Amino acid sequence: MKMFRLTLAGVLPAFVLLVALKFSADAAPASQSAATQSWLIDDENVNYHVWQPVSPLYDGNGDATAAVAVPFQSRQLSFTDRVACQRAIEEVYWRHRIWPRNRGARPPLDAVMSQAAIEKKVQDYLRDSVLLEEQWQKSITPEQLQAEMERMAEHTKQPEVLRELFAALGNDPFTIAECLARPTLTGRLQFARAEGRDEPLESSSATAQERMPDMIAAANTNYTLPAISGQSSDCIDDNWTATSTINVPKQRRDHTAVWTGSEMIVWGGLGPQDAIFLTGGRYNPSTDSWINTSTTNAPTARWVHTAVWTGSEMIVWGGLGPQGTALLTGGRYNPGTDSWTATSTTNAPGPRTGHTAVWTGSEMIVWGGGGPTGLLNTGGRYNPGTDSWTATSTTNAPGPRTVPTAVWTGSEMITWGGFDNSMGLNTGGRYNPGTDSWAATSTTNAPDARASHSAVWTGSEMIVWGGGGPTGLLNTGGRYNPGTDSWMATSTTNAPVARYWFTAVWTSSEMIIWGGTDSNNYFNTGGRYNPGTDSWTATSTTNAPAGRQLHSAVWTGSEMIVWGGSRQGPFLDTGGRYCAQGGIPAIALETAARKRRGINTVRLTWSGATSTDIDVYRDGVLVVTTPNDGDYTDSTGDTGRARYTYQVCEAGTQVCSNEEVVVFKH
Repeated sequence: MKMFRLTLAGVLPAFVLLVALKFSADAAPASQSAATQSWLIDDENVNYHVWQPVSPLYDGNGDATAAVAVPFQSRQLSFTDRVACQRAIEEVYWRHRIWPRNRGARPPLDAVMSQAAIEKKVQDYLRDSVLLEEQWQKSITPEQLQAEMERMAEHTKQPEVLRELFAALGNDPFTIAECLARPTLTGRLQFARAEGRDEPLESSSATAQERMPDMIAAANTNYTLPAISGQSSDCIDDNWTATSTINVPKQRRDHTAVWTGSEMIVWGGLGPQDAIFLTGGRYNPSTDSWINTSTTNAPTARWVHTAVWTGSEMIVWGGLGPQGTALLTGGRYNPGTDSWTATSTTNAPGPRTGHTAVWTGSEMIVWGGGGPTGLLNTGGRYNPGTDSWTATSTTNAPGPRTVPTAVWTGSEMITWGGFDNSMGLNTGGRYNPGTDSWAATSTTNAPDARASHSAVWTGSEMIVWGGGGPTGLLNTGGRYNPGTDSWMATSTTNAPVARYWFTAVWTSSEMIIWGGTDSNNYFNTGGRYNPGTDSWTATSTTNAPAGRQLHSAVWTGSEMIVWGGSRQGPFLDTGGRYCAQGGIPAIALETAARKRRGINTVRLTWSGATSTDIDVYRDGVLVVTTPNDGDYTDSTGDTGRARYTYQVCEAGTQVCSNEEVVVFKH
């Protein structure tokens, strides 16, 4: 490592000798409806429905929808240019990251990713390119980079995000080839090479650092920017599409997965021959590619652990380690810097597995499970800002149990069901972290006792379904309303067959369950439950992934991505994307912006909301609660360049619209 650092110091000045690259992007602003245009008459200062400029590389108007060729010429990128490109890419990903509303406005990229971290990303992919050249005795060719750009454009699962990435790099094929295609291709080739060698690629790091200037010499190449689909998404309702298996993490089950807003991160799990993993992968639908997560400072290998997404980090905790040892350790993974930070063990809850974890917006709450001392009804609140733990009260807490479910309502954690060593349970509790207090959930009309079931939060109700209990496997469920402390049964008409060890996601209008087992069969079937109509619709099995259990599932905003798991015999490293157009937000929001007496002013119009009042959020902060009349004008008070993200929700709930972004350029 010392050799690497010393060599790096001598390499960086060589980058500065390379010629800078000029970038430009030129396209018309997005079109507006007639009503919007009438409101925007004579306004020349606003760039509507596009992202804020993030660097000189991107003027906010570029869009890549057709093949573009760059004149044949000799071109080079300096290290500074590459860092500027990387920053532009990171800005796009950061805009799409899920940021908890109750944490206030999303901070700028600089608050979560330093300039040094961005520079390190560039250094790493340049070094890895040289490592590959040394081992294969040949460089990555322009033809390979062109092919990689074409693969991205053809196979992207998020064409709108890929357009933003292309535009952020000036829609310049040379820049995109070097700054977007090269890192992706290098990572994939590096993985393929590592799979077939006994020593890690990093063993040649020092030599690679010394040779980086040779690797980035000028290339006389006529790149062509490939066309991206004109559709905002290739999502077709009730359809499956396979996820890429290139550079995919090793086969596993009982791992965790979180959705960041732009990537799915999977980590840990159990594999063939009882292998336990501390590895993982990040799946990027916009480029249809996998990137390995770092193992440097990663937590101990584990399975049956938990993971939550905070808005900037994934926190994993607990689970079973080597020799089946229950753990009380964890780690925080930052995908922006591909780095791990250990969670404190001071005052941490006792070691456990089969527990629950939810993210409140500022803390992770873990509860229940089983450990060396038996089943538990204890827990803890972890604050990543202070790296500290606070125990949860046990006064009036539900009884000890393993594999319960838990959801976060916005103010309380609701845990329910589970197993207490003798039978499944139909009891639960609501935990309020503000008062550190518990209140029991009603058992009147509660679903049958069960464990290994699922639970989702709709914005106003918790829906539980499936699992197994004293009476056997179940295809029943219930909807719990914490406001009235009451239960309502879910319909069994057209419900999926009884199962356990399946997954469930909430789409904003439906619960989708998929997969699982009945101990004899491994299902690739599922169902979509609509609580508004109390009805089920089967999910298609055409092109669906193979049946499985103990897999993971995340919801992206338009698709459910399932991955991994096992069936009788094999562990799996495959997955699929299931499109559910019913998952499109029920509230449709549009925005338009103009200067009024010099003030940045935004008009919001919406439809589809059924509540009496509407909460209006700007940059994740509640601006006003206003009558649900479909129209509100927000005078921001700002006068200069600015970017705002708007969303409206039915008052007091998480039933929300799409997000709309408005940029004032002057």
